[in-house]
Amino acid sequence: MRRKSVVVVWGLILVLLLAACSGGGSSSSGGSGSEDGKVTLRMAWWGDQPRNDYTAKVIEMYEEQNPDVKIEAEYASWDDYWQKLSPQAAANELPDIVQMDVSYLAQYAQGNKLADLTPYLGEQIDTSKMTEDYVNGGKINDGIYGMNTGVNAVGFHYNPDLLEEIGFDREIPEGWTWEDYQSMSDKAAAKGIYFDTHLKPDVFFDYYLRSNGARLYAEDGSGLGYKDDQLFVDYFGMIAEQVEKGSTPTPDVLTQISGIEDDPVVKGEGVGIFQWSNQFVGLKQVAEKPLEIAPMPGPGTSDGLYLKPGMFFSVSQNSKHKEAAADFLNFFMNDIEANKLILGDRGVPGSSEVKDALKSEVSEAQAQVFEYVEWAEQNSSPMGAPDPAGAGEVIELLDTMSEQISYGQITPEEAAKSFRSQAEGMLGQ
Repeated sequence: MRRKSVVVVWGLILVLLLAACSGGGSSSSGGSGSEDGKVTLRMAWWGDQPRNDYTAKVIEMYEEQNPDVKIEAEYASWDDYWQKLSPQAAANELPDIVQMDVSYLAQYAQGNKLADLTPYLGEQIDTSKMTEDYVNGGKINDGIYGMNTGVNAVGFHYNPDLLEEIGFDREIPEGWTWEDYQSMSDKAAAKGIYFDTHLKPDVFFDYYLRSNGARLYAEDGSGLGYKDDQLFVDYFGMIAEQVEKGSTPTPDVLTQISGIEDDPVVKGEGVGIFQWSNQFVGLKQVAEKPLEIAPMPGPGTSDGLYLKPGMFFSVSQNSKHKEAAADFLNFFMNDIEANKLILGDRGVPGSSEVKDALKSEVSEAQAQVFEYVEWAEQNSSPMGAPDPAGAGEVIELLDTMSEQISYGQITPEEAAKSFRSQAEGMLGQ
């Protein structure tokens, strides 16, 4: 009997030890509950030290207002982040709240690693001050798998002093066209000045296609999203003419631009640059010039433009506390005091109320970005499906084709056929 009693006692001790080890820590299925009744959430993101610092302060603000919730931070650099996230996903041990990039969202959502946030919209997550396109930035098929932390839009970032120097008004008007672009480029070339410094092929060819009722990829990702190769010929033929007349740098010149400090706009040798809105602040800071933002040329500007999510916050499918995680996402996106710490670092906020409150808090350049993105919200179309698998290879191919056209090694007509044949093979057709 004594031996049996000893066995029972040791059994009880082991149970107590296991309970003590599991209490208050992170569980293998996302968050956990602790002995004091708190909900513990794990939250992961990538970023630099300033982002880590302000995110920690936002978490602290939330915990002060929600004393029953504890949030454990897990952050890393870009490369380390994804290397860590992949095995966590395979083991169904993702953090409750996961920062997601547009290039990975579909992969994780379709792998059933992320929760559909649709049931939490209008409940834990207030989207009443956000546009439908903004919210749908995280849409995959019929579900919302990521809440947009902020958006960007392409435009022309230019120096009004140089625009005036080549013989035009200091402001590029809304509604300017590709014909206007070419006319301005002629005047710039005649003055020995670049008009623009390059149009990244995949970004701006896609814009051109969208403005003509097509897009680069089919909605289901199975192939190209345009049938008429004349669109390719027209666009890249125009780009080749720009290089030939000297209003856009040759590929040789572009290879010598190793950083923003070397850009012709910064050096006063170029009128402007076509790029995403989040790149404007850095350009203006380095250039130390009175830069402005203009919409893209048309016609079809509103069809061509879309709001690109800077990144997302998602809730993992394995989380045991999805409602609590969704409530934190709401705080991050809608709380004004929290966003005075964030200051648009993860993209221009979607809440009109937050944007209005931040206008007096941000720099002049950031305020210009806010204003342009607000305009784009009213003058754009839905982004559509995210880039499909194989898009990386297609982008590299398009870069190569564009460079060969600019060098005169291949005609736009020849490139159009070759690109279609190779790209559709890469996309699975």
